[in-house]
Amino acid sequence: MSKSIGGHLLVRVSAVVLLIVLTATADAAAQTPVQPQPQAPPRMEFDAVIKQAVAKNPTLIRAATSITRADLLLQESRLVLFPIISGTIVNSTLDGARGFAGGITQPQNQSTFAGNVTMPVLAPARWAQIQQARDQIVVAEAATGEVQQQISVAAAQAYLAVIAARRQVDVTTRALESAHAHLDYATKRFEGGAGSRLNQLRAAQIASSDEARLEAIQNALRTAQEALGVLVVSDGPVDAGADPVFDEPGTMDESAWRAARPDIITQAAIQRAAERVVRDSKLDWFPTVNASFDPAYVTPNGLFAPSGTWRFTLSSTYVFFDGGSRQLARRNRELTLDQTKIAMSEIEIQARSEVRLAQETVRSRQRALDSARRASQQAAEVVTITTTAFEVGATTNLEVIDAQREARDTDTVAAIAEDALNRAKLELLVALGRFK
Repeated sequence: MSKSIGGHLLVRVSAVVLLIVLTATADAAAQTPVQPQPQAPPRMEFDAVIKQAVAKNPTLIRAATSITRADLLLQESRLVLFPIISGTIVNSTLDGARGFAGGITQPQNQSTFAGNVTMPVLAPARWAQIQQARDQIVVAEAATGEVQQQISVAAAQAYLAVIAARRQVDVTTRALESAHAHLDYATKRFEGGAGSRLNQLRAAQIASSDEARLEAIQNALRTAQEALGVLVVSDGPVDAGADPVFDEPGTMDESAWRAARPDIITQAAIQRAAERVVRDSKLDWFPTVNASFDPAYVTPNGLFAPSGTWRFTLSSTYVFFDGGSRQLARRNRELTLDQTKIAMSEIEIQARSEVRLAQETVRSRQRALDSARRASQQAAEVVTITTTAFEVGATTNLEVIDAQREARDTDTVAAIAEDALNRAKLELLVALGRFK
């Protein structure tokens, strides 16, 4: 009887303890702050990414200031076309007036109001600097276009990097789901007495490895999203939208893509500017002529000096001997022109190589993607067959694991091949000057 009473008492105490534990757990859960889930970054489509990167990137904004600076230099060079007007006021006080025979030749206090207007009548070398300054504006605009292309390409590559990382996340997620399904099946077989602990551990090992891989790839995706956010000047990561569709450039002759490449356009502008400077070197041998008009008003006037006077002057200057500075200046300009021609030759050789390599790379990447997709489909079929055979006892657990690993690897290769093809198409458009 006492044992029965003791047993009932133990049950009651256990129930009370369990109630207390559950209550405390509920209170702790209510007091524990819920960790906020990271918000998904905003998604932008390809065209919007390129447009915003070009519009807001500080690198391009800094490059655009070179156009403003070149325009200021043009305005400065054009000042030679305008006269220079100045004026002076002079007041002189002597210890006493000067004069003779009762006349005053120099008053004791006298003020002079004078003006000067000077303008070059002939200044060929300075006039030539106006067109040379215009050439520098063209160079600055071309260089800005080249920087714009570089920013667009960087934004496009970052966009493709996000898509590539997202594909890897999808591949690894599917592999993890498959590993978990196999682990569940292996666990059920083990608990039912039909399987072994070894098979269960092998399946668990694959699932754990895929979980670690997924964490690493998700971090890589976040890194790529942050890089894209920096390029579009966003205060946070940015996710990529749909896959971009790159137009097939078709066949383009060399003259067409030469006229479209920003680097060749910039170098051609630099070369034309250098050629003009060399041609204008002959203007250093021309004389310069200046005109000057000087009106003056004196009050009070002296006996021999009228109150109002003016003077007009024409002066011409020609340098007969300068120690050879003009010849040296021309030679230096010719060397600069030779350097621009060498640079143009290097750019053209590099451009032809980029076009040839990009065209062949696109064809090669397309073939590799086709093969990778076939391999992925075949590996998926192998997983299906192997899993079905394992469930009926025709294969071992190791064969299923090997098939799943091979399927994951082939899916990864296919995703990498697809990203490589997109990058190759982008590089071809860049090489042909079709992507800016």
